Amino acid sequence: MTMASDDDIPMGEKREIDGRARVHYYGYWIKAYAVPADTLQTKKLLIEALTRRLFNHTECGLNIPGFRLDDARAAYTAETDAAKRRVKGAMLAGALFNRATAIFTKLVEIQTLGVEIKSNNELMRECGRCLQEALTLGKLVMHRSGEEGIDELWGEPFKAFSFPIGDFFESRYIKIAQTMRDIDRLCAAMTSFIGELATFAATVPLVRELGERAKNKTETLATDPDIFDIWAEFVVAMERIQAFKLELPATATLEYLHEAERGRQLILRGAALISDITRARVPMPKSTSEYIEQCTQYRSACLHLAG
Repeated sequence: MTMASDDDIPMGEKREIDGRARVHYYGYWIKAYAVPADTLQTKKLLIEALTRRLFNHTECGLNIPGFRLDDARAAYTAETDAAKRRVKGAMLAGALFNRATAIFTKLVEIQTLGVEIKSNNELMRECGRCLQEALTLGKLVMHRSGEEGIDELWGEPFKAFSFPIGDFFESRYIKIAQTMRDIDRLCAAMTSFIGELATFAATVPLVRELGERAKNKTETLATDPDIFDIWAEFVVAMERIQAFKLELPATATLEYLHEAERGRQLILRGAALISDITRARVPMPKSTSEYIEQCTQYRSACLHLAG
């Protein structure tokens, strides 16, 4: 990943940088990949991969088989308790996605037999309806961390179904740039308060390293040959943050010790949020804004302890 220095660079501009094809969005030069052929087979593989990723990053219990769609809908419709209705709505969304994936998979299998599948095919329309309803219900779904919804992920299988493959790839580059931006914002918030207490001085380079490794991971597909090095570097950067020790002065007061531990926990929460965003490869705006505000408040509260 390379930051662009020219604000006038058009969105979608492509260049070769350090021997690697990259595309520019929102100030970031992102790794660019060849767009595969726009076929039903390509869409099938893409939707399957996006559905797996979806369930990997959302709350547990949502991966309801498509053949249980009617049961999921009945449970959601009958529920009157608001909290339970949210969960059952999320489960219904999962069943809808799995039903759509199953339909699309069978259509591709039929196509391989030489049968032409047109866009107005009734099963194609049913697949679209399932994805559209799942997208609407996706607003009820929480991220696996429980901190906020992550409906960005729920829109991707529908986009893969509805958009040309080239347009889908472009939408992903935009999301990756937005994800990188939030990683930079989180790292800036962390280092802004870390610098106020000598206790945390050694963590500044660790946070910066985590940010760079996180952005590298965000822009890299799992099929990229470099993924082995990039994932390992990201994991090691996380482990170094998690293992850091407080450097406490011998004269530390109880108040100092309390605030230092509070700061340590804040750093760990920030690293965990960066990890969540990096693995999902979409922004988490609510959690990011809340965390930045926590860092601002902590910095203000600890100014008198600096030194």
